[in-house]
Amino acid sequence: MTFSSAKLDTLRIPAIQAPMFLISGPDMVVSACEAGIVGSFPTQNARTPAILDQWMKKIRTRLDSDPNAAPWAVNIIMHPSYDRAKADFDVILKHKPPIVITALGSPAALVEQVHRYGGIVLADVINPEYAKKAAAAKVDGLVLVSAGAGGHTGYLSPFVFVHEIRRWWHGLLVLGGGIGTGQAILATQAMGADMAYLGTHFIASEESQCQTEYKQMVVQADSGDIVTSDAITGVKANWLRQSLSNGGYDPDDMPSPGKIDFTSAAGTQNKRWKDIWAAGQGVASAKSVQPVRDIVNTLVDEYHKAISAVVANPHLSTKAHKKEETL
Repeated sequence: MTFSSAKLDTLRIPAIQAPMFLISGPDMVVSACEAGIVGSFPTQNARTPAILDQWMKKIRTRLDSDPNAAPWAVNIIMHPSYDRAKADFDVILKHKPPIVITALGSPAALVEQVHRYGGIVLADVINPEYAKKAAAAKVDGLVLVSAGAGGHTGYLSPFVFVHEIRRWWHGLLVLGGGIGTGQAILATQAMGADMAYLGTHFIASEESQCQTEYKQMVVQADSGDIVTSDAITGVKANWLRQSLSNGGYDPDDMPSPGKIDFTSAAGTQNKRWKDIWAAGQGVASAKSVQPVRDIVNTLVDEYHKAISAVVANPHLSTKAHKKEETL
């Protein structure tokens, strides 16, 4: 299944189930796509390139037979320390996922090859400087990771970030960071983004690969339970307070930054994230463990109710009409 921009118009809501380390895998991706949003996973979740090959074959087999399924995406780390990047990309070229999302490094080395098979490339960025570098590499879209995102996070307000990038970027724009409801998805569009990037809500899904205890911690948490720290991986990330305590850290006095090192991610990185758990500031949106389809159905319902509420609000409608009359 090659990518067509028209495919995004068939989504039930403009949303991507974000790739999450150790959490999203083939079952989550397929369920998300079947439910009507883009499903994705990071390549390093498959412990070896051979397993990655099996995962991608499974996803293609299940989705290629469903003409109504949304396109799927794979996320690949481009940091120089990630020693599996070339092997993982060879598997990507074999299976031709419609969307490739790059993170923690330049996408320049793979854009042309993904375009050659008909796919598109989106680049995760956390500030305008990185966004301009990704644009120079001729990516098709930018994923703005703003403050509040789970796992590796940005630091800019989404309002500021979208506004600055939209002044010069006219391609696909995806916004992530604390988004966990249909209302928030609509708000991303009002700000000028095309799509929303949601991860944390899907941690507490039946298809999630994480431990039951992790899912329950997410269900019980709210924004006050999120701690931002670069002590674990060397990159600023949002963590569940209780998991930091369980791991022997003082959430209110975290140590100095760790070393950025993605070498053999199934080893050291895997061990860190296995016991110390990430989540975004929108964690309170997950109220119970549910199938992915039910989560998406709720988001769709919230999204359309939010549209109806805006349309029906006489104050907003009147102000909008008056503004138009003065122009």
